[in-house]
Amino acid sequence: MSDVLQEAREFIDANWSPGVDPDEWRELVVDAGWSALRWPKKWHGRELSDDDASAVEALFLERGVPGPGQDKTNLWAGTMVSYGSDSLKDEFMRKLLLDEVAMCLLYSEPGAGSDLAGIRTSAVRDGDEWVVNGQKVWTSGAKNADYGMLIARTDWDQPKHRGISFFWFPMRQPGVEVRPLRQATGDARFNEVFITDARVHDSHRLGDLNAGWWVLQTALMYERVAMGGGRRGPAMRSTKGATAAAHGSIPSPDISLLALARKTGKASDHHFRQELMRLHCMRMTNEWNGERARAAAEAGGASPLASLGKLYMAQILHYAARIQGHLLGMEASLLGEDDSVTFAHNYSQLNAYFFSIGGGTDQIQRNIIGERVLGLPKEPETDREVAFKNVPASTTRR
Repeated sequence: MSDVLQEAREFIDANWSPGVDPDEWRELVVDAGWSALRWPKKWHGRELSDDDASAVEALFLERGVPGPGQDKTNLWAGTMVSYGSDSLKDEFMRKLLLDEVAMCLLYSEPGAGSDLAGIRTSAVRDGDEWVVNGQKVWTSGAKNADYGMLIARTDWDQPKHRGISFFWFPMRQPGVEVRPLRQATGDARFNEVFITDARVHDSHRLGDLNAGWWVLQTALMYERVAMGGGRRGPAMRSTKGATAAAHGSIPSPDISLLALARKTGKASDHHFRQELMRLHCMRMTNEWNGERARAAAEAGGASPLASLGKLYMAQILHYAARIQGHLLGMEASLLGEDDSVTFAHNYSQLNAYFFSIGGGTDQIQRNIIGERVLGLPKEPETDREVAFKNVPASTTRR
């Protein structure tokens, strides 16, 4: 047994019990460096190799103990550790790992969804601050957010990808208005955000000026890895509830369809048995792809392989909802909360579309896979090298 595995085993034996307070346990794990195993020790990691980190993660999983994994899935802390200044990391890293800061993503706009580089929210320098004006849409968790990860145009004379900067934007200030958007499920996870003469200090900029597009790629990679990979084993949850996932709660990849098949008397039906096995194989393949994407990302920054997992997870959720509907038969057409089974089916069927849209649509993921994984020719972009101030709003791709 390696020294780090022995240390991890001793840590678990000394501190873990099934009845431990989740927040106290989370704090112990973060402060001991077990939550982000591959990150620098200065930022609450252990600087482990991928092999050692994987071995520690397997030990925690084997013992049924939550803890590691935030270096793979924590969008906010991952972006901060990669691009934040030391002063920002000093202020925010521990709070982010402890889930004490409510966050949101301020990316998409009414005219810049599929093509995020077409954003028109502006940030104008005013001394040590930037004055921000614009509109964002499909923003999860904005209503309760303390900060948002904001992309804004800071140089209109540069082509669209090179005139964007990335900010750690304070949400609780005058000039920030949040309006809910109602979904087909009845939820209002998404919001539209109107920003009028709001301010952000230049010290809250992540990455170089006008180079925010490359910061965004790292943030998107973390998001897609989190959305594309189902959790295996226990997850470490905070009871404080400060921060939701980037796009709402990730549905469990372990829907109990076998129990439903038994309840409906169809567990011995060869057709349904084949469908359930196919779904199981899809999930296992996606977990393996998630490991591949994470390894590629850890070796060299943002990985397009995360798009494979994100796209496939959306297909898995649609497929699982269809099987559930076929098992229920006509009962699946019932709507309302009186029957928890049919309510859950209708909710999961509608919510699957959320996964096909949030975090980059299925079509965007297919473009990324085609161009950056398979090496297919890129779509022509006549405005790619044009100063953005000369690009008419009506010609930006939607």
